[in-house]
Amino acid sequence: MFIRSLILFFVVFAFPVNAAVNIDSWITDKGARVLFVKNHDLPIIDVEVSFKAGSAYDRLESAGTASLTNHMMLLGSDNLKQEEIINKFTEIGAEIGSGFDQDKSSFSLRTLSEKKQEAFKLFQLVLHKPNFDKDIVEREKQRYISSIRQSDTLPDSIGSKAFMKAMYGDHSYALPSSGFVESVEKINDTDLKSFYDSTYSPKSAVIVIVGDLSKKEATLFANQISHDLPSNKNLQSLKEVKLNQSQTIKIDHPSSQAHLHFGYPIMKRGDKDFFPLYVGNYILGGGGFVSRLTEEVREKKGYVYSVYSYFMPMQEKGPFQIGLQTKKEQIDQAFDLVKKVVKEFIDFGPTEKELVAAKSNMVGGFPLRLDSNKKIMNYISMMAFYNYPLDYLETFSEKVKAVTTEQIKDAFKRRVKLDEFTTVIVGAS
Repeated sequence: MFIRSLILFFVVFAFPVNAAVNIDSWITDKGARVLFVKNHDLPIIDVEVSFKAGSAYDRLESAGTASLTNHMMLLGSDNLKQEEIINKFTEIGAEIGSGFDQDKSSFSLRTLSEKKQEAFKLFQLVLHKPNFDKDIVEREKQRYISSIRQSDTLPDSIGSKAFMKAMYGDHSYALPSSGFVESVEKINDTDLKSFYDSTYSPKSAVIVIVGDLSKKEATLFANQISHDLPSNKNLQSLKEVKLNQSQTIKIDHPSSQAHLHFGYPIMKRGDKDFFPLYVGNYILGGGGFVSRLTEEVREKKGYVYSVYSYFMPMQEKGPFQIGLQTKKEQIDQAFDLVKKVVKEFIDFGPTEKELVAAKSNMVGGFPLRLDSNKKIMNYISMMAFYNYPLDYLETFSEKVKAVTTEQIKDAFKRRVKLDEFTTVIVGAS
């Protein structure tokens, strides 16, 4: 308990708010990209290893394989069962976790530096020798199936799946991360092992290490991670997103609320218009209670408790999406007002007053996103995975400050086309 409390203390207070982040980068002898931030202020190390093995690397007939592979890698390694793995990490005060989305599958480690050798060996065991035990696979499949069936009764989940399918059609971004009941039922341990062997390659991996160790130690550890991963040279790549025809889909549901999903694919990671669109969206609907959508749709008309908009850049084009929940009987009025507010923003852009306030909030809050090893690791993992420049964090605030009202107006006019948006309403009256 003491060690766990100590780790949590370090995670919260690992970096001064205004500390510069100095990043070393190299490629291992097996082809994995490594980003390393040395920090000897406190005796803690954070690691994240990510692979191009998200749900977009599934096939329709085997959807759910990528997610189940990620999940199963924490449930047994070599001859160790899940409980034994957890106990071994706990004994040395270390923690392991995983993450998963459309683009990537990731695994994280947090350890005290004095226990790094034991923690590193256990972490490598998880990455290199998943056992995909048949009995556990069958047990976890049933949990997946139960979760899928439950989610298929929830209006927001129903709407989200229908929205992604309508926007992406036959592109793998349309596949739900947990798959379908029919596809998960067919998955077996051999499928998981095959997916692991074909995607968890060092050339697919990015390794991020932050904390209390030397570059020499980080180099050795990164080489050890990449050396024993499956050597697959024929890595799958995602196909380009082709824009589908705009659709309007209304789905009946007994819920008292109507759920709106409205948008279309627009932005890849590293997009040249990212900062004008990002800052503009903060003003439009991403800034919470200070956004135009909240002011017009919630505060003035009282149609909703919350309304939001966001860009979700991905490896291929991710969506710009607007969402809200409202009473069924007023969904039409709320939706009409949303479209009006968005069209006015596209046509006229933000005011200088709105832009000054947005920049102040965004720049002022940015250092708080970098005040711990964990937060820095998350940002750097994103940078490494999507091949961002190493000075991205250092220049972020200046690039936000440099955005003008004309740049926002120009970017929104060129990129945000309301007549190409897809609409999904679950619980329409």
